[in-house]
Amino acid sequence: MAFAYTAFELSVPAQKGGVNTEIQIPQGASFRQVIDILYDRKLIRDKNIFLLLGKLTGTDRKIRAGFYSIWSNMSPWDIFKIIRRGRIIEYEIKILEGDSLLEIAGQFEKNNIMTREEFMKLATDPDFLNSYEIEAKSIEGYIFPDTYRIPKGVPAEDALGSMIDRMRDQFSPDLLSRMEETGMTEKEVLTLASIIEKEAVVDSERPLISAVYHNRLRKKMQLQADPTAIYGIKSSREKITREDLLRKTPYNTYIIKGLPPGPIASPGMKSIMAALYPADVQYLFFVAHDDRTHQFSSTVEEHLQAVKLYRQRKQEMKENEKGENGSS
Repeated sequence: MAFAYTAFELSVPAQKGGVNTEIQIPQGASFRQVIDILYDRKLIRDKNIFLLLGKLTGTDRKIRAGFYSIWSNMSPWDIFKIIRRGRIIEYEIKILEGDSLLEIAGQFEKNNIMTREEFMKLATDPDFLNSYEIEAKSIEGYIFPDTYRIPKGVPAEDALGSMIDRMRDQFSPDLLSRMEETGMTEKEVLTLASIIEKEAVVDSERPLISAVYHNRLRKKMQLQADPTAIYGIKSSREKITREDLLRKTPYNTYIIKGLPPGPIASPGMKSIMAALYPADVQYLFFVAHDDRTHQFSSTVEEHLQAVKLYRQRKQEMKENEKGENGSS
């Protein structure tokens, strides 16, 4: 008789219909408190059966705090499995290599974690930056490209903090030793890596692009990295114009000398490695091909010739397009 009653209580929903309900288990709540929450929301009928289940399975000793999504027509047994597995509501945030803070802010807003304005305010807050010993004007470049699952209700500071921690976890003792060997600070490595990330398409070119910038820094030449000219001005997906290259901004390496004051995007591990391990070449210039690979040069003469050939190819392509359009 007791078995039949237990089977009924666990298998038959406490309510009819399919209404979605969110319950919150507070941090540090006991299993008895969880049972009270479920009972008060009329999701279970018998507290004692749930308590017995918790003791038999050990679930009463480890409860994951957070928000849970439960349907009213779920059986108490199905509800118990959700609680036991800690299947809380989480938001998926995908940070791609080369994403800037504006794009990351969009992800947070899309998932209703916080608005773009709230994100940017926190990302540039001096107290928040100091708490993570970030010596830049924002957390730009300090968020590691990855897929994150952010639990609902987690404070925004903790969510961003976990992403910063993920970036720093990438720096193994060997990489930290290499950083010290190069004489570069964490901010400088991430800044250079972010420029490489925005310039490189082919992985094999990352160390070559890094070498160009290292060589220019060594010779005290301007980096003249196109992506820095539009940082904070417009999307990197937009065409970079001559006016962009001449615009005075703190980040435009056609105007300033040395590295910009901080990263311009989130670099991936390949770009970080390239920043720390540049190729052993004397290149000082590179120009893009149509397939977004690059022609590298060591002298001004070689570079001017490469630029000339590039422009000739572009002109030929335009003329061919005109001819095709005219004949159609």
